[in-house]
Amino acid sequence: MCIVTRAVRDEAELIRFVRSPDGMAIPDLARKLPGRGVWVSLDRQVLAEAVRKKLFARGFAAETTMPPDLPDRVSQLLRQHALSLLSLAKKAGEAVQGFTKVEEMLGRGRAKLLFHGTDAALDGCRKLDKLAGPQVQTVVLFERRELDLAFGRPNVVHAAVAKGGLAEKLSAAVRRIEMFEGLKGPAEDLKRKDD
Repeated sequence: MCIVTRAVRDEAELIRFVRSPDGMAIPDLARKLPGRGVWVSLDRQVLAEAVRKKLFARGFAAETTMPPDLPDRVSQLLRQHALSLLSLAKKAGEAVQGFTKVEEMLGRGRAKLLFHGTDAALDGCRKLDKLAGPQVQTVVLFERRELDLAFGRPNVVHAAVAKGGLAEKLSAAVRRIEMFEGLKGPAEDLKRKDD
């Protein structure tokens, strides 16, 4: 249950926090840290309200401190997690970058995810989107420099990830970012699962 809205939600729609020994609220995105946890809806505005109203102290039943920039920190952690999965997919040979390689993966029907840098040229994006079709999830969340770091090379504008377990984990990580930032809601998330 979310400590702010009091709504009971699936764990995928919540962020777990634990209290550190020094009394700090720590985000536990992997839901594996020891200790009693409190949950907040996967929404930047709701988390900001929890910080503003100091609701973590009530949830933990103990004095708890939290940084005022906690929503920004959680956003950064969510992004880092997704980018680390993208990097892992690249190392496993499941991800490609560059217009030609992405075009080839899409043409063969192997792609599950298609990434465009936020500053990518619209013409290139349109061409690849036409090849992608409805079964491929298109992601426009990361700047080129972030994609560069994930792939360990400069100037990554377009990338694709092949179908498989890593793609599913990456897709879930991307959905969590979109939900947190208010780009997609839980209803849209569930609709995509049914497709």
